[in-house]
Amino acid sequence: MLKIKVPATTANMGAGFDCLGMALDLYNEITVEESEVFSIKIKQPVGKQFATRDNLIYQVISRFYDEVGKKMPELALTQDDNIPMTRGLGSSSACIVAGLFAANELAGRPLCKDELAQMACRIEGHPDNVAPAVYGGMIIAVLEGEEHKLHHVKIAPSEELSFVTLVPDFQLSTAKARRILPQEYSRADVIFNVSRASLFVASMMSGNWDNLGVAVNDRVHQPYRGSLIPNMDRIFEHALGSGAKGIFMSGAGPTLIAISSRKDEKTLARKMKAFVKDFNETWEVKILHADLEGAQVIGGKP
Repeated sequence: MLKIKVPATTANMGAGFDCLGMALDLYNEITVEESEVFSIKIKQPVGKQFATRDNLIYQVISRFYDEVGKKMPELALTQDDNIPMTRGLGSSSACIVAGLFAANELAGRPLCKDELAQMACRIEGHPDNVAPAVYGGMIIAVLEGEEHKLHHVKIAPSEELSFVTLVPDFQLSTAKARRILPQEYSRADVIFNVSRASLFVASMMSGNWDNLGVAVNDRVHQPYRGSLIPNMDRIFEHALGSGAKGIFMSGAGPTLIAISSRKDEKTLARKMKAFVKDFNETWEVKILHADLEGAQVIGGKP
């Protein structure tokens, strides 16, 4: 039996719209094997409606076989999801990557990891979630040319950093979050974001975390998507006042992530949990860290 383990991801990380992302130590796992009878089992009750051939993982596996020109076998698949759906933590990217890695193993590994990452980008349309899901760590990624060739650099975030993650009990689809964005931006806003994204990457590489509070600021997506997330401004203000080095919207939201030193992670998480407990919406506070490995195959062919 083949097992694939894929990390959650956070994208954008402030000003790095569609080009910055990082893997986190929260995982989806699938097991898959060839079978005489098709079956999909999803362990979480919330996902039972996806136990059909329309399941994203199954569809990705089918697409893989079509692209490599091989006949797809019948499969028995079990899906164990710990990444919350449509919360801005890369749940769909995890499914895409899991499907590609599983299919590649079952088909005899016709593609290398870089080719799998490239295919994932074609399916997803942008690299900021799928690239860190494949490679782990923090990824700066761009797609170039008509064929959208992936170019990326991997950074290993310091083990001294933690990411206090606030996950609300409501969903926000990426499509809805994209529709609210303007079609054009001023030169001032573009310069603002380029400078902050550059400062963020440099600060993460150098360990100069005092810059992060400025570096996560954004004018491209967070001011617009913030209207879809109740109390976001209040949460940002409280996190910064409680010792967070910076705070940003994860992907298209609604999850919010506060950056902390590892030694202060429990204190910050406790303060944030106490702050949000009286809101109309319920927020789950998790302490996460960077995953440096990316997708892993367990029990594949030797």
